[in-house]
Amino acid sequence: MSRLAQTHGLTDVQREILSTVRDFVDKEIIPVATELEHRDEYPQDIVDGLKELGLFGLMIPEEFGGLGESLLTYALCVEEIARGWMSVSGIINTHFIVAYMLKQHGTPEQKDHFLPRMAAGDIRGAFSMSEPALGSDVSAISSKAVKDGEEYVLNGQKMWLTNGGTSSLVAVLVKSDEGHPEGTAPHKSMTTFLVEKEPGFGEVRPGLTIPGKIDKMGYKGVDTTELIMDGLRVPADRVLGGVTGRGFYQMMDGVEVGRVNVAARGCGVAQRAFELGVRYAQQRHTFGKQIAQHQAIQFKLAEMATKVEAAHAMMVNAARKKDSGERNDLEAGMAKYLASEYCKEVVEDAFRIHGGYGFSKEYEIERLYREAPMLLIGEGTAEIQKMIIGRRLLEEYRFQG
Repeated sequence: MSRLAQTHGLTDVQREILSTVRDFVDKEIIPVATELEHRDEYPQDIVDGLKELGLFGLMIPEEFGGLGESLLTYALCVEEIARGWMSVSGIINTHFIVAYMLKQHGTPEQKDHFLPRMAAGDIRGAFSMSEPALGSDVSAISSKAVKDGEEYVLNGQKMWLTNGGTSSLVAVLVKSDEGHPEGTAPHKSMTTFLVEKEPGFGEVRPGLTIPGKIDKMGYKGVDTTELIMDGLRVPADRVLGGVTGRGFYQMMDGVEVGRVNVAARGCGVAQRAFELGVRYAQQRHTFGKQIAQHQAIQFKLAEMATKVEAAHAMMVNAARKKDSGERNDLEAGMAKYLASEYCKEVVEDAFRIHGGYGFSKEYEIERLYREAPMLLIGEGTAEIQKMIIGRRLLEEYRFQG
């Protein structure tokens, strides 16, 4: 067990879960991650292993067949999984966001229908906010739902769905004007729909098409897709929470969980980069001694380890804040911002320590170097996080003059 990134105050159950996950990562993920990543192959055997461990139900309440664990436990598991291969943590992240949104905002009937099968891993979740033309401006979404009897008809194009192909349930955010007169603030006229579909690509149900995987620089293995709705009919009882106009708030609540997840991923990738860097520094010799004995390399290792430790502490604080029931958008934004930036820097320093070999696909650090940039933009760019942080600080430190 590494000395870095330890979490104090865990229960025996939490420690046992983390030990099991770490063992799984070391034995089942790290040995095959680079090969699967280079082939851009979905890690089905790994996903099946996570299902057997019960991780798809980690945060789902026991009454629905889950383990009923906290966001902190989930985040620490994500940190371990990302240490092995970040793409695997992405597979469970969107699933958990949808499960969390159902737990917090779903009707009793929606919870009873979906959560037990999500806990078992039989239903895999994905969620969809972004669109091709809007980027971070969620209020500008153009996808729309129109009421037609006891159904809604959905039209529009969504972008950047993690698990878009492999999922069987997608939480989709669209505009819905019903009951919201013209002039209503955009965020008050959005609704989240729970869209069931068949896994796969092409037309996965009438009116719903998943065109195919987007080819990415990194974050391979996991499928990232578009979603096209063309006359998609969804029953009214698939409005999350049963009431239109609440979708923006429901999604933002889920995104706070997602930002803690991205922070945890950054921590895990940074830990792995440090492990690779400190190990290589003791294997490589120059000028008659290990490069780890050169002061310049020791300085790098010191900076890397400090960043790993700081990011982990902020991530844990954000998770515990959410678990306490308190508002945590400030802490989640800070943790996501710091962890993703530090992850990029730690990975680059490990890459530099490897020298020319870091540029070779034979070395694991090459994969991490391509994966780290995704964390800078996932669940909100660094600039969006700084906007959130700045606004919240002005709320907390309002000058009374």
